[in-house]
Amino acid sequence: MLLRFMRMSDLIQVEVAYASVKEQRVVQVSLPVGSTLLAAIQASGVLEVFPDIDLARQKVGVFSKRRQLTDEVKEGDRVEIYRSLQAQPMEARRSKSAVVKRKKGR
Repeated sequence: MLLRFMRMSDLIQVEVAYASVKEQRVVQVSLPVGSTLLAAIQASGVLEVFPDIDLARQKVGVFSKRRQLTDEVKEGDRVEIYRSLQAQPMEARRSKSAVVKRKKGR
């Protein structure tokens, strides 16, 4: 049986980042050149630490730019898993504005 040994030059270093409401995790992983975002996420172990992550629904990206799970990662990339918004931004601003107005009226 032939085994292929990887040289260090065949590997790249990437980070995988995820933040839940209570905790954040950034994990550095070594992957073969040509690996995908999905492979990086799986190698990082964050899916086991945060079982609520649903990659079928949640968006992913690299350095705040949306990407697909099938996109290739490059040396030094920071793969990010984004949580769903708790509230729509416009609605959150309205709610905050209403609270400020009430406080000023007292």
